[in-house]
Parts: sequence; structure tokens; C-alpha cells
Amino acid sequence: MIKNRTALISSVILLAISMALYFPYPNNKLIGANVVFMSFPIQNADGFVLKGIFCSVLFLAGMAFLIYGLKKFYVVFAILVLFAYALLPGYLITGYQKTLASGIGAISYDNDGKCAFDTLEDMRMTGQCSLSLKNNSKEPVTFELEFIDSIMSDNDARMESLLNIEGPYVITIDGKSEEFIQLDEVIDVSDVPNHFYSGSTASINFKLIEGKKERIF
Repeated sequence: MIKNRTALISSVILLAISMALYFPYPNNKLIGANVVFMSFPIQNADGFVLKGIFCSVLFLAGMAFLIYGLKKFYVVFAILVLFAYALLPGYLITGYQKTLASGIGAISYDNDGKCAFDTLEDMRMTGQCSLSLKNNSKEPVTFELEFIDSIMSDNDARMESLLNIEGPYVITIDGKSEEFIQLDEVIDVSDVPNHFYSGSTASINFKLIEGKKERIF
């Protein structure tokens, strides 16, 4: 079944390097990306992402070596590798968080958060955000939650980050617990000349801060 052992070894090495360079932990590597291939950002608001393009080339080369190194069943193995490449990081992260991780390193996010904003009179806005975070460690974790704008506009108008005006938001999650976080704020935007007047998003980015440690989701 093996046609070229060197090609198969090269395939494993290239695929492992490309995954390691954009491994989705501890930070979200796709923030701001508007063109994505697999798990690699190809383009963002600043233009092409050279590192993402380089990793895409490594991935494609790894798949080519995989197909070349097999005599038969290479289509089946290629499909299996695609599934493994997409699913393996999640399993590795979950396993690490449930065993060795501590502090904010043990916090996971279900990617199901959402925010909505509306303008009131007197230079004020309402801002509502909800999200769920889970502490996979046995010890309680306390951190600050800081929002990052996820919608990239031509004039860099602020949206989610407006909630930081009412912060900081200090949150404690008990060990092996999941916390539903609901924020409902009236925000004074009189000193914020560049902001959204209304809108909503189901793609929330935020930062967790624990002392000198930070994680970006």
C-alpha cells in the first residue's frame, strides 16, 4: 500500500508544522480574518497574511506528498486526514484543559455569544451581551473580561468594545463549572466620536485577563 515512505514521512512533518503554527490555543488566530483556508487566515483588513499563505502551502504540499506516497486508497486516507486535521486540535485542547491547564488556560468558550446595541437619547446607548464560559479545571478562576470589536468597518467604528466603558468586568467561575454571563448596560458614548449607532453580532471576540496572563477568544 505504501509507494514512497519518504513522501509519507514528509507529509506528516509538513502537516504537523502547519498545524503547530496556527494551533488554536491559547489564542484565537483568526480574529480579523475575512478570507480563511482550513484554519489559516489568508487575508484580513490589512491585506494578505503571509504566514497564513505559507501554512496553506505547507498543508497542500503535505496532502500532495500523502497522495503520492500511497499506492492505493489515497483518496480515503486524504479524507481521513482532512477530518483528523479539523478535529484533532479540539480534542487535544480539551484533554489538556481537563488535566494540566490552570487559571484562564482552563477556560473554554462555546462560540455561541451574541451582542446587540441600540442608540438612546442624550448620547447614550444600550448594550446587551451574553456568552457562556466553562472552567475545566478543579480550582476556581477569577479574571477580567474585556471585549474586542469583531466587526471590521471601513472607519473602524467601535461596537462590542463600547461595553468596556462600563467595565472592568471581574468574573469568578468555580471549578468544573459553566457560567452564563449576561451583561445589560447603558453606555455613555459622549466621549466616543466613532461608534456604531445600532447593530448586533453573533461573532464575539473578547480577552480574559488574569494578572499578567491574557487569552484572546
